[in-house]
Amino acid sequence: MASAGPDFVLLGIVAWQAVDGECGGLEAMTSVGPIDDYLSSLDQGDRACLATLREQIRLVMPDVEECISYRVPAFRIEGSVVGGFAAFSRHLSYLPFSGSVLATLAEELGDRPRTKSALHFTASDPLPASLVWRPLEVRMAEIRERGR
Repeated sequence: MASAGPDFVLLGIVAWQAVDGECGGLEAMTSVGPIDDYLSSLDQGDRACLATLREQIRLVMPDVEECISYRVPAFRIEGSVVGGFAAFSRHLSYLPFSGSVLATLAEELGDRPRTKSALHFTASDPLPASLVWRPLEVRMAEIRERGR
């Protein structure tokens, strides 16, 4: 998406500027918390991709609380961490904070690279929205089933 000028959109409490990019073309313009600090340390492509992932999570779960857990950006609801993300040198990861969520979704994930506890992607091959909300849905069901 090319931007002819400074197009700003207000999403939540952070102002975003439209920029060229593979992951939705959003770039944080201000820093307001630890997740913003984490994102500001990344290159533009990874930052834009993870910022888009962050907003997708917040759209699905508007009451989610942002936090840092195990040194990575995470999202907590009803006292439990339901997801998070991290940037590594060769990939980005979506973290469901459960060893069983991705196994439950194995058929839906297809051949997308993953480990038991992380779904891998890149700024040039971001997660589709369904692979953002489905792990959240499975994780919330898991939390509710165990009573916490």
